[in-house]
Amino acid sequence: MRVALKFAYDGKSFFGYARQPKLRTVENEIINAFEKTKIVYENFGSASRTDRGVSALGNVVAFNTDFTGDIVSALNANVSDIWFYGIAKTDESFNPRYAKERWYRYFLFNSGADVDKMKKASKLFAGVHDFTNFARIENRNPVRKINSLKIKEKGNFIIIDIRAESFLWSMVRRIVSALEKVGKKEIKIDVIKDALETRKRFDFGSAKPEGLILIDVRYGFDFETDKRAMERIRQALSKRLQILKAEENILEHLLKL
Repeated sequence: MRVALKFAYDGKSFFGYARQPKLRTVENEIINAFEKTKIVYENFGSASRTDRGVSALGNVVAFNTDFTGDIVSALNANVSDIWFYGIAKTDESFNPRYAKERWYRYFLFNSGADVDKMKKASKLFAGVHDFTNFARIENRNPVRKINSLKIKEKGNFIIIDIRAESFLWSMVRRIVSALEKVGKKEIKIDVIKDALETRKRFDFGSAKPEGLILIDVRYGFDFETDKRAMERIRQALSKRLQILKAEENILEHLLKL
């Protein structure tokens, strides 16, 4: 049978997603878990190979297996900084790379940016465009369709949601960087328009990967959620949040020196 699993991970704990010799990556961690559990698998594939530092809430892997036990629990018991929580049985032809939509969210610290200008500029990205100036192409087709790009403020952050069927390498982070430059009035909105409409080269830089999270990858079917796994995820992340808050308080005290 062919199985698809939905999972989350903390990107700061890995040297990226894709397998690399002698480095701790998300894919290496998953493959090691298969070996530890002695789950035999074939035709393994992933939905998105996120960059180093990028986290995920809803990435997906798929593989063929004859394992009849609780795959989610077995894998969760043998990984760290990764949490499996959804499962679906799929057609033998299912390839997780071919999704209906990918949803990324970027948390940008608001250091006084003009958010209204950013929202105005964001409308330029919707629809089909040549994203040569907003990605690392490497001989790939630079044309992509952005389904939606929305911006909102929450606390000290500007939250940027981008949805599309597929993205180019570093595309989301370069779009975010361009929008931030508009918000800081380092460039005008017309510069983004020109970058989308002409072959003239523009370099907008790339936003830091730690602010990016893959929220979900969607197909034409639903995943069965493992409630026990979800509770373990909440507990693990709650502990991490407590540590981060403690670190925040320490830094605030240090700033008063």
